[in-house]
Amino acid sequence: MTLRDKLNASLKDAMKAKEAERLSTLRLINAAIKDRDIAARGEGEEGLVSDEVVLAILGKMVKQRQESARAYDEAGRLELAEKERAEITVIEEFLPRQLTEVETEAAVTQAIAETDAGSIRDMGKVMAALKARYMGRMDFGRVGPLVRDRLS
Repeated sequence: MTLRDKLNASLKDAMKAKEAERLSTLRLINAAIKDRDIAARGEGEEGLVSDEVVLAILGKMVKQRQESARAYDEAGRLELAEKERAEITVIEEFLPRQLTEVETEAAVTQAIAETDAGSIRDMGKVMAALKARYMGRMDFGRVGPLVRDRLS
């Protein structure tokens, strides 16, 4: 079952259960995926985007909502911050399990060894290897500094 199929099944279940907040978030996810499908058609690609692209979209949506929740917290708008966190919970249901700190460090060490990276100039190769293998399973915003420290 593809990620799209899981999303559509969850959408139908939310409709049947009359879960308005969950349904709203699932519709936002579907809209973002359809937007990417349309953009891909404009670029000459055929069909629907892959699950890897869908995972990237979901990861971006989570990051956007985390930033929004943080901004709402700082502004004292706690009800809006909670709404953003509820959306994060729904989106994360479709993301694979995130790597722990120990697993992330081990993955970085392995990627450095596989790419024979020796200096900071090789950071791009290491990050590309990590993204190819762990897309959607690690926060690359936190991994970048870790790779930079290891290569320095």
